[in-house]
This record gives sequence, C-alpha cells and structure tokens, in this order.
Amino acid sequence: MLGIVVLHNIIGMLTGLGIAKIFHIEYSKATAIAIEVGMQNSGLAVSLAAANFASNPLATLPGAIFSVWHNISGSVFAGIRRRGMRE
Repeated sequence: MLGIVVLHNIIGMLTGLGIAKIFHIEYSKATAIAIEVGMQNSGLAVSLAAANFASNPLATLPGAIFSVWHNISGSVFAGIRRRGMRE
C-alpha cells in the first residue's frame, strides 16, 4: 500500500513538472507547480477516504499516509530542485 502511495505522489509531481516544461514555465515556478499537483493528489486521497469512511474505516489509512508522505517528499523534491537551480 505504501508503494502505491509513493508512486501516486511521484506521478503527480512528474505530471506537474511535465506540464510546466511544456508551457516553458520558469524553473522555480515549475517546482511549485509540481509540488502543487502532488498536493492535489493528496487532497483527492483524503476526499475519497472521507466518502468511504462509513463503509470502510480503513479507507482513511492511504489518505493519511499520502498526506504525511507528501509533506516529506515535497520538501525533498524542492531541495533537490533548488540545488539544481544553483548549478
């Protein structure tokens, strides 16, 4: 389950980054867009969990894991991109 959460987050960030590159958005703004798309995926996971909570309380677990994971991965991703900006 954790692997799916990580994959979902990475796909979201790469999608945001790809869209920013297609539209030739500057480097720092592209990073912000990538992280924002990843956050939107996190919000979707929480919404789906809330909608299904009554029938399956464990449905909230992936959303909770995703939210925590995104806070960690978004910071790491921003740090990596910031180092790339300096080079």
